[in-house]
Amino acid sequence: MTPNLPHNRRRTLLNLALLGALAAAGAACGHLPAAGPQATARTEIAEARLQVGATTVPYRDSGGSGVPVVLLHAASGKSQMWVHQFPALTGAGYRVIAIDWRQPNPGSPIGSQSTILVKAVLDQLGVKQAHFVGSAAGGGAAFQFALSHRDMVRSLVVANSIGFVTDKDYLEMGNRIRPSPQFRAMPVEFLELGPSYRAANPEGVARWMQLAHDFVPGAPTLPSAAPAGAPKTVPGSNAVVTFAGLATLKMPTLLMTGDADLYTPPSVLRMFGAHMKQAELVVIPETGHSACWEQPELFNRTVLAFLAKH
Repeated sequence: MTPNLPHNRRRTLLNLALLGALAAAGAACGHLPAAGPQATARTEIAEARLQVGATTVPYRDSGGSGVPVVLLHAASGKSQMWVHQFPALTGAGYRVIAIDWRQPNPGSPIGSQSTILVKAVLDQLGVKQAHFVGSAAGGGAAFQFALSHRDMVRSLVVANSIGFVTDKDYLEMGNRIRPSPQFRAMPVEFLELGPSYRAANPEGVARWMQLAHDFVPGAPTLPSAAPAGAPKTVPGSNAVVTFAGLATLKMPTLLMTGDADLYTPPSVLRMFGAHMKQAELVVIPETGHSACWEQPELFNRTVLAFLAKH
């Protein structure tokens, strides 16, 4: 280990090396330890719906007695975007619950009440605690849920996410690397999928575009700076996310990004790691803003290895 590298940088490099080891171990063993009895891989999970006030919340629940894993999708998609994760997680024995958390709610911005909607689904299913895995905007929703319901979060995986952090200097940095309006004018597949994936897998891009086309319309509402003395939560809405607040989360955490992520490049991931001392950091190579879709085998092996420890 190079002694002059900062701790978070060393941690990121170490986890990069571990990706290769995970792939080799998986090839040798054929599987990772199961999280429940009678593990059967499922490529499809039927959609159900729950009425929460005036909002209809679609979700997918594999059922079973395994440890629950809650999946929160990116803004450009819905729960079906986790299709590459369904067989890996159910095959390892986990109960998979994928929730369409970005639902329109009369009088509120899309996604602004995700914590209420997610908790309502989990309460309906009788889930008291679960692992949470969030991709992109779903990672921000996972942070918001964890800040409000810490006892329900067994562990936290946040991938390719700006995290909905509201710190002023962080938002200013985001404006520098994603200048408006030019950034938003780019095609969604350019913003979300890395160049390596777009070059090598046109069929995968087409399938991603098909699913992304069905997402709840409207660009995700990016956070604005929290006012001085802002409460940790806003009544009837989501928690306000700050780096100081994230530093208080103590559950095991895995933070991931792609080396070609235009929203959350590796340097931004290290910012999160500097505040979340317990977090493991992983950068997945040749990957943009959707590691779970672009590199599902590496993503799944990394997540399963992390979940198996917790």
